[in-house]
Amino acid sequence: MSEGMYLIAVNAGSSSVKLAAFHTDTLDVPVFEATVENIGQPSSHVSVNGVSTPALTESHSDAIELIMQAVTKQIPVDAIIAVGHRIVHGGPNYYTPQIITHDLINELHTLKAFDPEHLPAQIQLINAVIEHLPRAAQVACFDTAFHHDLPTVARLLPLPRRFAAEGVRKYGFHGLSYEYIRTELQRVEGEVARNGRVIIAHLGSGVSLVGLKDGKPVDTTMSMTPASGIPMSTRAGDLDPGLALYFSQTYGYDLNQFNHMVNFESGLLGISETTADMERLLEIEDQDERAKDAVDIFCYQVKKSIGSLAASIGGLDTLVFTGGMGGQAPKIRQRICDGLEFLGVVLDPVQNTQGARLISAHTGKAGVHVIHTNEVLTIARQTLEIIKSK
Repeated sequence: MSEGMYLIAVNAGSSSVKLAAFHTDTLDVPVFEATVENIGQPSSHVSVNGVSTPALTESHSDAIELIMQAVTKQIPVDAIIAVGHRIVHGGPNYYTPQIITHDLINELHTLKAFDPEHLPAQIQLINAVIEHLPRAAQVACFDTAFHHDLPTVARLLPLPRRFAAEGVRKYGFHGLSYEYIRTELQRVEGEVARNGRVIIAHLGSGVSLVGLKDGKPVDTTMSMTPASGIPMSTRAGDLDPGLALYFSQTYGYDLNQFNHMVNFESGLLGISETTADMERLLEIEDQDERAKDAVDIFCYQVKKSIGSLAASIGGLDTLVFTGGMGGQAPKIRQRICDGLEFLGVVLDPVQNTQGARLISAHTGKAGVHVIHTNEVLTIARQTLEIIKSK
C-alpha cells in the first residue's frame, strides 16, 4: 500500500462494526474495508476486503480488536491521523461533527436514555479505538444532525411543553445516509433536482423516510428514538402509547420487557413469526399468509408515509430508494409505488427489475431513483473537514 496519511471511518450498529480506510488526499475509493457482523452470536464473522471468515466476538471491543489487527497489517499506525465515528444520537446539543474529548465521552454517557440500543456500544467502540490509535484524532459524526433544523410543526412533540426544554423532541435518524443521497442527487441530477420536492426512503433493517424541499428536511418518519416510524425488521415502529399500560396490566410486562418486545421481537419478525429477512419473506409469502401480511403491511406503511411527506412538502418531484431493501428489492419498490400514480409515480418495470439508477417510466411526472447509500464516505468527508478546520 502506498505511503501517505489515512483516515478511518467507523460505522457501528447494535451488532456490527463496519470500517473503511481512506487516503486523506482522495476519498473516492476506500483503500481498505472490514466488517464484523452478528457480534455476540455463534454466527459472528469478520470480512476483510470481501473475504469472510468465522470469528468469536462477545463485544464491540472484540470486534474492533479483530479489525485493527487487519488494519495495521496494511497501514502503518502512525499514518492514521483521524478516526470518524457514527454516533446515532446527539441529543439536543450535538448537531455538528465534534472532536472527541473525555468531556464529550462523559456527555455521551448522559445521553444513553435517548438511545439505549446503540449509544453504549458506540461509546465502548470509541474507547477501544482510542486504545489502539491514541495519537489519531477521534471525531463524532451524529446521525441526528441532518434533521436538527426541522420546522417547529414537525419537531415539537404534542407533550407538556416543559419537556421540550429537556430535549424531548423529534430528532430523526439515518442522517449520514440522507446527507450522502442529497449530495449524490445533486452531483448526478443537478441542483434543480436537489432543491425540488424530494422524498428519500431509506429501507434497510432500520427504516425511515424524509421529505426535503429546497434541499432542507421538512419532516421525517422517525421521532425521538430509532424505534419509531415504519415497522422494521424487528422494531414495531409507531404504536398506540396506551399499549405500554395494557401490556403491563394484562401480561405483567415491565418497561424493559416492553422495550425489548418493540425493538427485537416485532416488525417483520413479529408479524410473520418466521423471519425478519425481507428476501426470505418474499420467497415464502405464497405459501405463508403471515409472511404475506408482513410484506403487505410494510409496503402499505411506506406508501402511506410517502403520501404524508408529499403533503408536507407540497407535492413530489423526486423519489429516491436507498438502503438494503430500497436498493436491492425491486418487488418491494413496485408494491410501494403501485397506487402512487396520483403523485406522478410510474415505474418502468424493466428498469426497476434491473435496479437501474432511474426506474421511473417516461409517462410519470416524478423521477424515481435507486441510489446506493454510502454512510462511511459521509463520515470520512465530515472527519476530514473538521480536522482541516482545527
